[in-house]
Amino acid sequence: MRDDNYEKIVKKVAISSGLDVSEVEKRVEAKRSKLAGLISLEGALQVVAAELGISFENERSKINDLLPGMRKVNVVGQILNLSPVRSFTTKKGDSGKVANMILADDTSNIKVVLWDTNHISLIENGEMNVGSIIEIMNGTMRDNEIHLGSFSEIKLSKEILENVQTEKMVKDKSIVDFRVGDNTSVRAFIVQTFEPKFFHVCSECKKKVITEGNNFKCNEHGLVSPEKRALINIVLDDGTETIRSVLFHDKLTDLGLTDLENSERLMSQRRDLIGKEMIFKGNVRNNSFFNNPEFIIDSVSDVNLDELIAQLEK
Repeated sequence: MRDDNYEKIVKKVAISSGLDVSEVEKRVEAKRSKLAGLISLEGALQVVAAELGISFENERSKINDLLPGMRKVNVVGQILNLSPVRSFTTKKGDSGKVANMILADDTSNIKVVLWDTNHISLIENGEMNVGSIIEIMNGTMRDNEIHLGSFSEIKLSKEILENVQTEKMVKDKSIVDFRVGDNTSVRAFIVQTFEPKFFHVCSECKKKVITEGNNFKCNEHGLVSPEKRALINIVLDDGTETIRSVLFHDKLTDLGLTDLENSERLMSQRRDLIGKEMIFKGNVRNNSFFNNPEFIIDSVSDVNLDELIAQLEK
């Protein structure tokens, strides 16, 4: 099952080139085969489009039409959220800044990452705020985020946007189609569970604390009386693929784990989960340790048979 956005771009290439959709897809598969599968489906599509003389450089896109790997992205949207500007130092000793925002139009919303200090200064100086309508030119899609570098442009727009999508967009997907950055929902079976891992967080900011002897220290609030938290890893299987997934403390009860401190009871509850089918919603991220996709689950619910039957009937 291919991504809806991929299908939209295929149709766009077909229309621009005068070819049938099937012919475009055939060329994409031939390109991937020639490169021994070392290029993604989206990357092969962009190569085929370039060979056909099709360029989307000056075309404005809707957020819902953006694909991982796209270059020279142009969009207009409203800022829904601005994260604090962060400073960092690279391994080489170079310093820099990064800022994140959530941008929305009438089709969807997306995370935008700013790396250029000139762009970031617009936020620091208060020229761009939550609610501002902005235009982005020459951005680059990395996974499902727009990244702006020194060759990108960002400016305030006088356009008026209506019905912007303020809610977090979640799409139903098969695990085999998961991509890093996806906010997605899947109906899947739990096929494996692991022992929970415990950690402590600051009671004020809920961030992880550092253990210093018998004391616990928060980077922001100093010595604190921490709160104990847990997370658990599970493996999901929807029939197309499996994926290692993570649930944090507040979601464990929804999963059916209620006795984390009672090892015998916990083992029984974990055993009861094996083979259970549920609906999971969350975000796909890259696990830097294992260097593979990981599903961070933020919502768990039982399968509603009536809704499932209605969907199947459609």
